[in-house]
Amino acid sequence: MAEQQTPSAENQSSSTTPVSLTLLDPDVLECPICCEPLKVPIFQCENGHLACSQCCEKVKKICPSCKSPNGYSRCRAMERVIEACRVSCPNSKYGCKENTSFGNRSSHEKQCLFAPCFCPVPLNDCNYVGSDKNLRNHIRAKHKDHVIPIVFDTPLTLVMGSSEKIVCFQEKKDGELFVVQAFRKSYGLAVSVNCIAPSAHGLGRFSCCMDVIIDPCIKLKQAFTVREIQKKIHEEPKDSFMLIPSHMLMLTDWSFGIDICFSRGMDSFIRA
Repeated sequence: MAEQQTPSAENQSSSTTPVSLTLLDPDVLECPICCEPLKVPIFQCENGHLACSQCCEKVKKICPSCKSPNGYSRCRAMERVIEACRVSCPNSKYGCKENTSFGNRSSHEKQCLFAPCFCPVPLNDCNYVGSDKNLRNHIRAKHKDHVIPIVFDTPLTLVMGSSEKIVCFQEKKDGELFVVQAFRKSYGLAVSVNCIAPSAHGLGRFSCCMDVIIDPCIKLKQAFTVREIQKKIHEEPKDSFMLIPSHMLMLTDWSFGIDICFSRGMDSFIRA
């Protein structure tokens, strides 16, 4: 009677130990039709050409590679490969330690809190890029004299002129960075306010209230949610800004002051 042998502990562990592989052509893990990362379910035509579930429906089950009209069937082998693949976040060099499945990497990237943020200080020789936290430390170490310290819920006055302007603020305690930019147009001055941080945080963390007094009879006041962006903008803003019409600014020769107040949450809307 033959004796049945059980796998040794060494063999068992080696069969389940992750193995590092080098993929010479990452495109093989992408849908050849839409070029997006493959994720379950994955389909193939009778000749083995792959398609993701969305493309399978779009091409009406006729393979665009070989014109096979016989529809698609599940490709279980490729599904197992995709489910077994883990990729590091492209923001790993900025501190992210997350490993995600190949098919869900784009979803993680949109939510990653280590997305690179760019130094907003208007100096031509600074090209610093880093995580939100490291950028705050960089500003404190290298640009302390180029930012205005602020305290939440404490107004301060910002003097504006006729030219386009960039002013950076840093909260004293936690170091959040805010950028006020003025864009001069024929119809007026668009003053935007943004927070330099990964957009994964979403809206609602900060708000801002701005008061402009042209003269005792002409006043503007506006509160809005502050957007979180990874770098300062270089074109006229589409949201999170105040528009001061040119006919008002002509009364002051385009020189005026803005009382600005930053808040956590929606407190600025209460003041407005």
